Amino acid sequence: MDTNWIAFALAVVTGIAIGALWFGPRTFFPAWWKALGKTPDEQPGTANMGVVFGLTAIAVIVQAGVLSLLLPVIGTAVGSMGWFTGLATGALLGLAFAAAPAITHKLFGGFRLWVWVLEAGQDIVSLAAMGAIIGAFS
Repeated sequence: MDTNWIAFALAVVTGIAIGALWFGPRTFFPAWWKALGKTPDEQPGTANMGVVFGLTAIAVIVQAGVLSLLLPVIGTAVGSMGWFTGLATGALLGLAFAAAPAITHKLFGGFRLWVWVLEAGQDIVSLAAMGAIIGAFS
């Protein structure tokens, strides 16, 4: 299994871009922030934002790496690989391994369901897009 490094890099950039757009100030960030019980006066970033963004980038790199390793195996199993197989695989992985376990964490943690919808939605969309890119290059 040879990794297509162009597809890998595009998937990483796409995953980061979707997260940035999804939780941007004009998209879902205000609703998510409110659902967390925060006020507009409270600003994010009390932690070291370099660490936050660095760990976020590492997480997306891990996701793209796992997709790059897993998609050729799935392509062999189903008999074909392309952007749609990658998209479907990424979406299913997001649903099964990001959204499903996160709902219990959010609800038992006392968060509203809307927090989970916004966070899991971003995970599913990002993984689907990353899978589509990697699948298209396979």
